[in-house]
Parts: sequence; structure tokens; C-alpha cells
Amino acid sequence: MREAELWERLDQHLGKGYARVWAAQHALAGLDSRTVEEALADGVPCKTVWRAVWEALELPARER
Repeated sequence: MREAELWERLDQHLGKGYARVWAAQHALAGLDSRTVEEALADGVPCKTVWRAVWEALELPARER
């Protein structure tokens, strides 16, 4: 997964305006209490970030 796809998925599920705010402010347990932005800056693979987002948002299995 590329970073652009990660952002597209976040926009799709959270809305274009809110996705960036959520990604900057919401710490995820699956990312060792980092935000999406912090995890990406630390070099965490986008696929790993998406799985943590998927879990936190309790999205359906087909979205994984």
C-alpha cells in the first residue's frame, strides 16, 4: 500500500476534512500510542498503519 492510498481510505471513511485532523490527533494502540502522522514519520509501513486504523475504527473485514 502506498501512502496516497492510505490517505484515500482515511478520506473515504472519515471524510476529507476530518481525516487529517483525526490522523494528527488520535493515538492508536496498534501504533504504540502514536498518531497516523507520527507513525508515518517514524517509517512505519502504510499497510501496518492502515491495519491499526482499520482496527481502531472497527471497519468491516472487507475493508482490511
